[in-house]
Amino acid sequence: MPKQVINPPTVHTPIGRGYAHAVRVGNTVYIAGQVALDAQGNLVGKGDIRAQTEQVFRNLQAVLEACGGSLRDLVKITVYLVRAEDIPTFREVRSRYLPQEPPASTLVVISRLASPDFLVEVEGIAVIGG
Repeated sequence: MPKQVINPPTVHTPIGRGYAHAVRVGNTVYIAGQVALDAQGNLVGKGDIRAQTEQVFRNLQAVLEACGGSLRDLVKITVYLVRAEDIPTFREVRSRYLPQEPPASTLVVISRLASPDFLVEVEGIAVIGG
C-alpha cells in the first residue's frame, strides 16, 4: 500500500526537514509530534501550558483536516509534558478538543523536549473513513 506524505501549509514547516507532519497509509494517518508553533514557525505561549496545548491541538486539527479527517478520527495519542504540575491544565484543554469518544492516550512526563521552550508535544494515530 503506498504512503502519502502530508505537510499542510496551515502548519509550520517541519523542523530540520527530516520528517513529515503526517504519513497516510490507506485509512490510517500517523501524525508526528505536534508542538506549540504557529504556521509561521513562531512559538505560541512561552511558559504557558494552556496556550501551548491549545496550539498543539490546533496543529493536530489542521493536519487531520488536510487528510480529510478531524480530531474525532484520532484513535491514539501520546502526550509528552515537561512538568507534572501541568497535567490538570493539559487534561482540561484536551477534554474540550476531544469531548466524546476520546482516543486511547498515553501521557509521559519527561525532562525536556526538542526546544527548552516547548512544554508539551502530542503525536497521534487516526483512522479516517473505512
